[in-house]
Amino acid sequence: MMDRPLRFCMITTFYPPYNFGGDGIFVQRLSNELAQRGHLVDVIHCIDAYRLLSKQNPVKTINDHPNITLHSLKSRFGFLSPLATQQTGYPLFKSARIQQILQKGFDVIHYHNVSLVGGPKILEYGQGLKLYSTHEYWLICPTHVLFKFNREPCNQPNCFPCLMMYRRPLQLWRYSGLLTRKIKHVDTFIAPSRFCKDIHHRRGLNAPIVNLPNFIPSNENSISNSAPPINTTGDGPYFLFVGRLEKLKGVQSIIQIFRRYRQAKLLIVGSGSYEAHLKKLALECSNIRFMDSRYGCQLRNLYRHALAVIVPTLAFESFGQVIVEAFKQQTPAIVRNLGGMPEIIAESNGGFVYNSDDELVSAMDQLMANPLERAQMGRNGYRAYQEKYSADAYFKSYFELIGPKV
Repeated sequence: MMDRPLRFCMITTFYPPYNFGGDGIFVQRLSNELAQRGHLVDVIHCIDAYRLLSKQNPVKTINDHPNITLHSLKSRFGFLSPLATQQTGYPLFKSARIQQILQKGFDVIHYHNVSLVGGPKILEYGQGLKLYSTHEYWLICPTHVLFKFNREPCNQPNCFPCLMMYRRPLQLWRYSGLLTRKIKHVDTFIAPSRFCKDIHHRRGLNAPIVNLPNFIPSNENSISNSAPPINTTGDGPYFLFVGRLEKLKGVQSIIQIFRRYRQAKLLIVGSGSYEAHLKKLALECSNIRFMDSRYGCQLRNLYRHALAVIVPTLAFESFGQVIVEAFKQQTPAIVRNLGGMPEIIAESNGGFVYNSDDELVSAMDQLMANPLERAQMGRNGYRAYQEKYSADAYFKSYFELIGPKV
């Protein structure tokens, strides 16, 4: 796609295994796909930020390509380093190291979630074409998720009391014009859905934004075999949830449904701070099963044999990575009518969009009763994956975006 190898620098707060959600996983996939195509990729991420938010030691699952150079930043000030960045918008304790790395020279500097690795100030560092992927809503929301008061989608900002609800300190730099000044250093912002693009513009991001959906690679690199195999034999028909177990992901809403819906099982794959509460909700429900393993052929197998993946998120998802992962295995998706997720269903005819519990149950019943319809939706989803969400489709647009400028 390019007539010469390019030098890329990915800058992100989280990168596997020091990672929580989908943004770090996507950065790793992007970096490895570029490396496999012959490009050189440096990745800057912050171990201190991960350790600030997690007490668990990470488990490595994928080996990066040899063309990737990883810069895992740690400060002698430990958790105070990302806290200082969160409060000031500057990478106070890591500024010198980041600028030293960027002095190597890069054709493209691609920012992702930079909230704790550098804040807005980092956007001015380095030379080259600068891109920024809006995996979430940090640029327009101090909680990143547009989930107001930790209970509903944020349709009307009310930031100060919302921050108090989340027990997060006020970020005074958001009222100083710092972000407005620093985003001018970014050439193009990338949004994974039209919804994500539109809401950033509506909330005041005065910058060029292009819509480029995320991709799922055809094959993951060097999947670890350390996790025990998953045996789905005997599970019978099941629906699947995959993702972080947090309140905004809405798993509690489908647990309540499956307490009554006994025609099929619900398999829940993931972990998070809401896990204990969810397991308590599911007590004595033999048709609800929690599973820990989330990687490689084991998860692919779970997707492949599910009646559908259910995505009940209560907040504005910027994309819907899980939906496309299901499509890749020819499995339909049933998604709540919020954020960027309905776009994927509308463009693929690979599942259902629901607005109420009754509509969700109706969709489940339809897939249970009509295996041929389920199979057709699965094929539709797989066709959409190939045409819109594969690595080849992504990089065709990606290099068209950067090609004339590097």
